[in-house]
Amino acid sequence: MPLNFAMSLMSAAEFLLWAVVGYVFWAKRLQRRFPAMSAYLALRVISTPALLAILWVYGQPWGHGYYVAYFFGYWGVYIASAVMLFFICMEIFRAVLSGFSGLMRFSSVIFRWAAVASLIVSVSNVSWHRGILVMSDIAYGLMRSVSVLELCLLAFLCFAMNALRLSPRDRAFGFAIGFGLMSSNDFVHASLVSQFTTLNAPVQVAYEAVILLILGLWVAYVAQPEPARKPVVVAANSAIYRWNEIASALGHKGTSIAVPAPSNSFFLTDVEKVVDKVLTRNLRESETGT
Repeated sequence: MPLNFAMSLMSAAEFLLWAVVGYVFWAKRLQRRFPAMSAYLALRVISTPALLAILWVYGQPWGHGYYVAYFFGYWGVYIASAVMLFFICMEIFRAVLSGFSGLMRFSSVIFRWAAVASLIVSVSNVSWHRGILVMSDIAYGLMRSVSVLELCLLAFLCFAMNALRLSPRDRAFGFAIGFGLMSSNDFVHASLVSQFTTLNAPVQVAYEAVILLILGLWVAYVAQPEPARKPVVVAANSAIYRWNEIASALGHKGTSIAVPAPSNSFFLTDVEKVVDKVLTRNLRESETGT
């Protein structure tokens, strides 16, 4: 079914905003800090007009044979976007934790396991007897897993902003807000889309409106000057510093730590005590050596 005037106008505005975000992003050389985001923007800028052109041809009386091209093009881009979004989440996480090397290294391991778990869950829930429609099942499964990851990332940044000394004007935080809103929009759309069979339904219009809002937010974030990044200074007794030291100790192979017998105290509290003992011992050895 061809798009009506309102949806056609919103689709054209979406492509224009994707192009604006990509242009400003690349003009400011942000691809050096966010290479995965750069690849995602390139995919969107290229695929959006191509899919709209195929959809327009398909809507013509003589264009019914282009359904297969649109089907594979749309779901291929959908799957590629889900994969790229996973790397973008990792990229944003590393950007905000750049001042905490231990947590950044530990988070990379967690993200890899999350990717493996998401892939297993997505594939295990696929109905392989559906033929080419299995492509849409795989795409929905991957995007659902990545959407949950995006929401968790946004929640983490909102709760840890003060501890991480993260500015609300930081582009990493702006991208996280956009992807969090986008994933929420996808969840709502997926729950309601089965009730409508046309691309001109009100739920489609609302979905497209949220996408335009997110792109407008990103234009503002990439266009405005970002605050100067300063070294992260935290108190030695702060929780974020302790967790960074714990993560560093867990990944350090050169130190042998004698773990005390189990007690009734909380496990993570015991780990913090062990790290404190190791740090105190190293400090005494360095003072003795001097």
